Amino acid sequence: MRIVRTKAAIKKLLQGLLVLVIVSSFIGLGLWQLDRAQEMRNPVKITVDKKLYELTSLAESTEIIPAASIGKKVNVKGNYIANYKAPNQIDGGKNVSDWEVALLQTETNPDTAILVVRGLWKDRMVEPRVAMSNSVEIIGTLMPRQFDDRAENTPQQLSRLDSSVLVSSVDAQLYDGFVIATSEKIREGSIERTRISPPKLTSGVPGYYWQHISYVVVWWFMAGLVMWMPFYRRRENEI
Repeated sequence: MRIVRTKAAIKKLLQGLLVLVIVSSFIGLGLWQLDRAQEMRNPVKITVDKKLYELTSLAESTEIIPAASIGKKVNVKGNYIANYKAPNQIDGGKNVSDWEVALLQTETNPDTAILVVRGLWKDRMVEPRVAMSNSVEIIGTLMPRQFDDRAENTPQQLSRLDSSVLVSSVDAQLYDGFVIATSEKIREGSIERTRISPPKLTSGVPGYYWQHISYVVVWWFMAGLVMWMPFYRRRENEI
């Protein structure tokens, strides 16, 4: 009889520990989701690193750009192999305009290429000295790919700044993300034109504020439900 009682006590203890672990997990998930909601409401600005890096030291053409590399100043050389219009883009001053974007074949590895924002689309003929055969040195800001379409995707137009939209039409291995050029230099000298101010980078959290809050409610409701279940089962057994 004592053995049976001991087993029953151990079983209840294990059940209690299991409930405690599950409830703690749900509460923790709710707190984590609440932190995400607060981060979305109060985004933290990313500190700008003014050091100049070689593109190959920050990213590889076969991988997604590391979060730590985003927003850094990069230097890359090569030649332009294609030119595109990127409509309805928003710069750091919240101005909406069409941008000129070129695909740069890199000098260090001709099998790789990266998208470069050169300036405003309307200014594309202001400084026409850069031919496809010209070697050009770019200094600019490394940016993450865009996920939302701004226009229709065509052979001459990009729906968003994302190298994946060019995979089927370009043979080169494409870098993730793109570079917003602050300067272009060819053998004859610097290319002078209006440049795009990069959008302000924050430690962005995907989703919507109230979406995260709704998840908080769900997780904590689940915690309450798990806590209530043992009492419900006990009442059923008594009945």
